[in-house]
Amino acid sequence: MPDPAPSAAATAATATPEPIRIRPSADADIETMLAIYRHHVRRGLDPSFLGQDGVLLPDDLKRRRRNMRRHRLPHLVAEKGGGVVGYAYAVLFRKRPAYRYTVKHSIYVHPDHLHAGIGRILLPALIDACAAAGYRQMIAYIDSANAPSLRLHERCGFRQVGYLPAVGYKYGRWTDVVMVQRSLGAGGTAPPDAWLVPPPDDD
Repeated sequence: MPDPAPSAAATAATATPEPIRIRPSADADIETMLAIYRHHVRRGLDPSFLGQDGVLLPDDLKRRRRNMRRHRLPHLVAEKGGGVVGYAYAVLFRKRPAYRYTVKHSIYVHPDHLHAGIGRILLPALIDACAAAGYRQMIAYIDSANAPSLRLHERCGFRQVGYLPAVGYKYGRWTDVVMVQRSLGAGGTAPPDAWLVPPPDDD
């Protein structure tokens, strides 16, 4: 007698998960990235704030990406099943030339793909890209209530270097922010590669 066909639950349990691909972002990804960003800023625990009018426009993001490329700064997306499920990027920590080897970064995951390991793939890829570009320090500002992000950064080698109490006000409460940092490459143990001063931003 032939074996019975496997149930749908058994098939789902043994199915191979769709791979997650990390790649540089493209203009075609902008609308999806903006939707992810707006969700987290308006509903999540990200310490960022929208502009005075509460709107981040596609042209704003295009300009930011163009400036990042000029500074050899990575802007990455995580793609799964042909769709963008998260993105991460780094910007200069400060615009003065003395700080040009230090970056700060942000990482956002699509709300339908939270707790699916997207950040565990995106953040190491961003770290590697920043190190390959010659940067030496990496910094992030994280809402103190965002325990998953704090754990992710700790697993990726970041340590807390600052705590900023009540620096923001969102959703009817004061927001504390944790500052975390990790070294890239030789960090502060050796002089950096000789870079020219990066070109000025367009905006």
